[in-house]
Amino acid sequence: MARRGLLIILSSPSGAGKSTLARRLRVWDETIRFSVSATTRAARPGEVDGQDYHFTSEAGFKTMVKEGEMLEHAHVFGHFYGSPLGPVRDAIDTGCDVLFDIDWQGAQQIGNSGLQEHVLSIFLLPPSIAELRRRLESRGQDTAETIAKRMMKSWDEISHWGSYNYVLVNDDLDATEARLKTIITAERLRRSQQPGLMEHVRALQAEFEEVS
Repeated sequence: MARRGLLIILSSPSGAGKSTLARRLRVWDETIRFSVSATTRAARPGEVDGQDYHFTSEAGFKTMVKEGEMLEHAHVFGHFYGSPLGPVRDAIDTGCDVLFDIDWQGAQQIGNSGLQEHVLSIFLLPPSIAELRRRLESRGQDTAETIAKRMMKSWDEISHWGSYNYVLVNDDLDATEARLKTIITAERLRRSQQPGLMEHVRALQAEFEEVS
């Protein structure tokens, strides 16, 4: 029987392994689609419209929000970011899971949307704050000032762990990946994800009445 797709939300403080695990999930199952966000910021060198982001004007973005075409949105560092509703709805209707790499605010908005019954939210915790800092520093991508800002923001993000369906401590990347796969495999079998179940049960009932 065909199934409905899941809205898989991964959240964590920066450095807890969210992006790495998101990439691994898409390698594991190539049918999982990554939600391409819309943004009002300008494209950076090498970024492709429709692949990295849907680049749009501020007026266009606000129109989408006003007309209910944005599943979640936020204003971050002077720019708007959000998840267009149409592509997400089309994906789950055809049985494809959609993966969101977003913060707790975006997760809350999606959890309160009309698609909430299909949401699977997972929060990733670091094994320790010291390890979180070590991971940020080892990436070699950020200045000391940026790392300090990320660390200051991390506790606010961690404080919302209780609003997620599942919480995993990412102390070992391979083990956490295995647990994620187990969760997703089980959640795909939720009754709400199998729209053909009712029809199947009715067929069983009709068959039972014929032979009884």
